[in-house]
Amino acid sequence: MRRAVTLAARGLGSTSPNPVVGCVVLDASGEMAGEGWHQRAGGPHAEVNALRAAGERARGGTALVTLEPCNHTGRTGPCAQALIEAGIARVVYAVGDPNPTATGGAATLRAAGISVAQGLHEAEAAAGNAAWLTAVRLGRPHVTWKYAATLDGRIAAADGSSRWITSAEARADVHRLRAECDAVVVGSGTQRADDPHLAVRGVPDAVQPLRVVVDTRGTAVTPGARVLDGAAPTLLAVADGVPPRSDAETVRLPRAEGGLDIRALLGVLYARGVRSVLLEGGPTLAGAFVAAGAVDRVVGYLAPVLLGAGPAALTGGGITSITQALRLDVSETRRLGPDLRITATLVAKEH
Repeated sequence: MRRAVTLAARGLGSTSPNPVVGCVVLDASGEMAGEGWHQRAGGPHAEVNALRAAGERARGGTALVTLEPCNHTGRTGPCAQALIEAGIARVVYAVGDPNPTATGGAATLRAAGISVAQGLHEAEAAAGNAAWLTAVRLGRPHVTWKYAATLDGRIAAADGSSRWITSAEARADVHRLRAECDAVVVGSGTQRADDPHLAVRGVPDAVQPLRVVVDTRGTAVTPGARVLDGAAPTLLAVADGVPPRSDAETVRLPRAEGGLDIRALLGVLYARGVRSVLLEGGPTLAGAFVAAGAVDRVVGYLAPVLLGAGPAALTGGGITSITQALRLDVSETRRLGPDLRITATLVAKEH
């Protein structure tokens, strides 16, 4: 199952709005017979790829899958039926399918006389599929807020200069994060200060994410901006009533305190098939997402640098006292060159 979880991760960034899934097929004697993963939306699912690799050796064998085999016909047929037809004797899956249109695969398999077990390495498989599971359960994309800061929490110096706080290794890792997400989002402040490109570089075969600029007044993205090139699709989010100032695709959203309605923005992205968002905006936009309860994971790149003054990584967020602080569960720390990458998820508040 650990191998299946590793295989599933290969599909990050290319399967939306579908989940990432990995599958390993063992023959009747328990030897590896085939493996596969869901490579792209509309393509064969992980089970089908693994069964094709296994061929006749699948008969009487075991399939280990990171997600309950689907039970419906969409752009591809039901995986539960494919497992039955292949003669699989036992299926072990990690995470139950919460999607009401696809669930029921386990029951179908049992009805066909196949032994079924659930829960092996469930936490690891669920973490790898966090974006899709969040989207199914909450009806909005999963949001990762990424920032780079000094050890004293500054994202720029007092004079506004910020290139480069973190190392080349950390910056390369950000491109990996982009490649794993469906959309990258920045705000007007970042757009004006950095003229970011937001496309993925240095990641072979990456599917370029949708580049989203939250530009409430519609004045930050000017002709010649790097996000308007052809490297990746671009969406501008502006307030209702703002006239068009660019040929780029534009969506108009309701205003909220200090900017746009973040939940409305996420609703638009969800409707487009976006299931994972990488928030790369500055402290104001990050604060708006936090205030909207729309940050699921935080990835912070900390450089061994002290600035003493300058903007902090987060502004606002609706937090005014220590009792309102958002508590995080650190899931990973990793050294990248001289820097430290900290990955954390939000801890659910007790009621």
